[in-house]
Amino acid sequence: MSSRENILAAIKGISLEPKSLPEIPDFGVPGEPVETFINSILGNKGEVLTKTEFESWLPKTKFSKIISLSSSFSEVSSRGLPKDPHELEDLELAILDGQFGVAENGAIWLEDANLGLRVLPFITEHLVIVLDRKNLVETMHQGYNRIGGAASGFGVFIAGPSKTADIEQSLVVGAHGAKSLRVVLV
Repeated sequence: MSSRENILAAIKGISLEPKSLPEIPDFGVPGEPVETFINSILGNKGEVLTKTEFESWLPKTKFSKIISLSSSFSEVSSRGLPKDPHELEDLELAILDGQFGVAENGAIWLEDANLGLRVLPFITEHLVIVLDRKNLVETMHQGYNRIGGAASGFGVFIAGPSKTADIEQSLVVGAHGAKSLRVVLV
């Protein structure tokens, strides 16, 4: 018997009593979840708009390269979704529907089925996520429970624009992804 087999056999021979996993309390969030979510997005250097505020903001931007996969704003696309993600290198604005948001930290779950191309929320210069306020959960525990049985091949939590503080201990927003995140709460 090899050393490896001896070690594995010794480990298998150890008898341990089964132990139950600890109970995780439902921590919740203090106050109203919508207010907590908005404060979390603002704290993450994002912005929260109403549908009316967004409709007023969009024409002022003068973006010419826009892809919207949002059911609420499908008419604002200036181009279709390409088959090759490399064609998105000059994308100025992507508008996507979020599946749900987490109040405690402002994270928004985006699923493969709603992204078109997985690179879309990362390659765009500016990102807008449309989120129904009824689809807010209070904590990440609740968020993970919600996605636990999902059959999607890919999903991501996004909680603000790209940022890093690695460079000389200064916060740089838009370092390696979207320079801004706006959440349209409907």
